[in-house]
Amino acid sequence: MNLYSEYYVSENCERFVNKIWCLDNSIGESLIENKLVLPNGCFNLAIVSGNAIEVHTSKNKYTMSEGFYFCSQMTNKVLVNIQPKTKVTIIQLHAWTLSMFPKYDLSNFSDAILKIDPTELPFKAKIDSGLNSDISELLNIINNYFEELSFSNPIKNSIEKICEIIKLHNEEITVSEIGKSLKVSQRLLQIRFKSATGLTIKNYIQILKFRKSVDQMVNSNLDKLSLTDVALYNKYFDQSHFIKKFKDVTKTTPKTFNSSLYFLSKKR
Repeated sequence: MNLYSEYYVSENCERFVNKIWCLDNSIGESLIENKLVLPNGCFNLAIVSGNAIEVHTSKNKYTMSEGFYFCSQMTNKVLVNIQPKTKVTIIQLHAWTLSMFPKYDLSNFSDAILKIDPTELPFKAKIDSGLNSDISELLNIINNYFEELSFSNPIKNSIEKICEIIKLHNEEITVSEIGKSLKVSQRLLQIRFKSATGLTIKNYIQILKFRKSVDQMVNSNLDKLSLTDVALYNKYFDQSHFIKKFKDVTKTTPKTFNSSLYFLSKKR
C-alpha cells in the first residue's frame, strides 16, 4: 500500500483541477501521525473515508470524520494525523476555480476547513465516500464536470487572468503591473482576488515562490546547489531573505528541512 499517491485529470479538466491525491491508511492498523503538508496556492475538496483524520492548521485543529470537506487556501504548514482504516482523497483546485462560482465570498476564509453537505456539490453524479471507493469513477466524475465547465466558459475571468499573468512572469510582477496589463485599478484587483481566494495577490505570489523553492531543493542535490543559488533562482533578495520567508511557513530553516516528514508532489 502506498500511503501517498497522485492521479491526473484530463487535459481540458486541468484548467480547473491540478490533480487528485490520496492519503491511504485504509488497511493500516496504527495511527500515522505528525505528517506535514505545505501550502501550494490551491483549494482542496477532501473526501474522508473510514474513521477520521486530524488536521492542525495555523488557526485551528479539525477532526474530520467520514464525509466531504472544503479546505481553504493555507498559508503555513499543516500537520496531519491519519487514523487506521482511513483514506483521504483530495481534489486539488486551482486558485481561480472557485471564482467560477461568484456566490462564494472567501475574503476572510484561509487556513480553515469546513464540512460540507454532499448534496451541495455541483457534480451530476454522486461521489462515493466509502472506504473501497474507486478512484477511476471519481476521475470520470471530475473530468466530465470540469471539461463541461471549461467548454461553457471559454473566456477567462479576471481571477484566472491574474494567475495566468503571474505564471507567465515567473512570480516576478507587481500588483500595479498586473493592473496595467488588465486595465483595472489595483484596489479593484485586490478586492476581487481576495474575495475569490482568501489571499492577497502578494500572498499568492509568495506561496508560489516558496513552493518552487521547496521543489527545487527536494529535486536537487543541495550539496551541489547552494541556498544562495536557490534564493537567487527564485528571485529572493538574498539568502537571508529566503531563509526568513522559508521559516515563516515551515518554522524551520532550509538546511534543517526534512522532506521525509512532508507529503510532497511527485515530479511529473
